[in-house]
Amino acid sequence: MDLQTLAESFDRRDWQELEETDDPVRFAMVGVGWWTREQAMPAVANAELCETTVLVSGDTETAADVAAASETVEHAISYDAFHDGKASDAYDAVYVVTPNALHLPFVETAAELDKAILCEKPMEATIERAERMVEVVEEHDATLMIAYRMQTEPAVRRAKEFVDDGLVGEPIFVNGNMTEPILDLVPDPDQWRLDGELSGGCAVMDIGLYPLNTARYLLDADPERVRGTVASVTPEFDDVPDEHAAFQLDFPGPTFAVCTASQNAHMASHIEVVGTQGRIRIEPAFYPWDDRALTIERGDTSFDVAFEQADQMEEEFEYFSHCLLTGEEPHPDGEHGLTDIRAIKAVYEASERGETVEL
Repeated sequence: MDLQTLAESFDRRDWQELEETDDPVRFAMVGVGWWTREQAMPAVANAELCETTVLVSGDTETAADVAAASETVEHAISYDAFHDGKASDAYDAVYVVTPNALHLPFVETAAELDKAILCEKPMEATIERAERMVEVVEEHDATLMIAYRMQTEPAVRRAKEFVDDGLVGEPIFVNGNMTEPILDLVPDPDQWRLDGELSGGCAVMDIGLYPLNTARYLLDADPERVRGTVASVTPEFDDVPDEHAAFQLDFPGPTFAVCTASQNAHMASHIEVVGTQGRIRIEPAFYPWDDRALTIERGDTSFDVAFEQADQMEEEFEYFSHCLLTGEEPHPDGEHGLTDIRAIKAVYEASERGETVEL
């Protein structure tokens, strides 16, 4: 069978058994910022396996306004009310999308309430708090998935099939980039991403982990050592170490991943695997509002792979809900997310020390 024939056979939801259900997974959205309103809630509204029934916010007036515009939301409650267990009978799972350093307490409460948890990446602001999150879900036998939506993105899943099938030979390099002008996207100099205590970092923590984690997923491997350089050069980024970042991850093989990220550059994203016999590239890759393009090269053959574009957030929520409804364990779990936090912090350490950091 030739390469193009192989590329034409693809089931974007290879994990799916259920297509609909009479009892969808009911979500409480914890944090009602622009990402929840413009990305997460519309995705769930279009999904077959889940619905939003509770909004949890520090601004209950805004939450109430958003709830009033929703056909499924039954309750809009405060953070304190959530921790007190209010409306806990109205949801089955929580989606935690607060600033990074505030994830842990909501995961703790959700686990205590016997709720499944979908926690936005990165899972926390420090290694210690991420480790505690893993401990908490183990203590309560709770289900935790870290929201790496690229792992349910059809283009990335298709690329992983090509890598697994050996169509590029042995992987040698992974090149990934994600850059954006964050102050154009969110025109607030006081936003939490620019607050080092709330974010735990900036470019690497917020967007550099997209190429990092996607490299891990495509290679089905974890990095062994890290080297890198970060810099903040404009006043708006004085409270974080990394307005811009470039770092290298050494995987077994040896295979090397070179990643770049910036919160103050032209918006762009790609991920590419170069092997001994071919190359796979996705560009654009990481922004959910872009149509992805997947290209494969092997020998003298090069072509764009056709696949159905999908809402990345809808795919993520449907996958997580499908796992809950069928009793499957979702991936990526807390231990997987913890590996990323350790690698991210190693990038900062490597830059500060000017040395390679072993993981």
